[in-house]
Amino acid sequence: MSESGELAKMKAQVYLDERPKEYFDRFHERARTREPDVVYEAVKSLTLLYQWSFFRARAISTDKVPPTGPVILAPNHFSFMDHFFVGGAIRRKVQFMAKSQLFKPPMQWIYTHGGVFPVRRGHRDEDAMITAHTVLGRGGCMAMYCEGGRSRDGRLADEAKPGIGRLALESGAVVVPVAIHGSSKVRNWKKLEFPKVTIQYGEPFRYEQEEAPTRERAQLVANEIFDAIKVLYNGLEAHGRRTIVQRVRAERRALRRSGKRAVA
Repeated sequence: MSESGELAKMKAQVYLDERPKEYFDRFHERARTREPDVVYEAVKSLTLLYQWSFFRARAISTDKVPPTGPVILAPNHFSFMDHFFVGGAIRRKVQFMAKSQLFKPPMQWIYTHGGVFPVRRGHRDEDAMITAHTVLGRGGCMAMYCEGGRSRDGRLADEAKPGIGRLALESGAVVVPVAIHGSSKVRNWKKLEFPKVTIQYGEPFRYEQEEAPTRERAQLVANEIFDAIKVLYNGLEAHGRRTIVQRVRAERRALRRSGKRAVA
């Protein structure tokens, strides 16, 4: 199946959700008090089959995600499938912060049981940050897109939104940058184009906890996180999946050999 350079058109973005705050309270309450349930596992299994069959999805360095403790996964964002690409290959259950417009019947039932919680578009939504802190506070794993919304032109944004920087600073949680390469053309499925998608997890890092970081400080940290994503993404773009996999394997072998010599 051939892949053209053109991207299928996306629906116009709606940057304001006029529904009242109270409409979303129940979704936040569930995300704060319950972890993802059997619905999460069922959707994960189904979407994994879809990923492998149609997009030849391959994850690299999943071991970079700490198995326990609070973790923020920080991926780039091209496609509605990115949620599933990020969470599909790791054992931990991932709770996602997603735009509020997604929370409509009947899909909102799946989102809430799957641990997804809304951020109300067009508003300074402190409820979303409270929910994120609650998830991290109980040692959970969550994902937050640096760019805020999906890229519409198939390219990475110039800079990140400050929200992820604020969350990283206020929580002190481990941050794992994640590059998703190839998903910009997932929406071309109507043209029978199914791109090869690669998900690479980067080296984890964290910031010392700050109680009330300024917006400028949050923006600086957000850009640093996004820069780490760009390094991973540009590596995949320049060298391709096979080369990056070979490089990662070589680095692991070198580490094992150096470890044995150190013990000896």
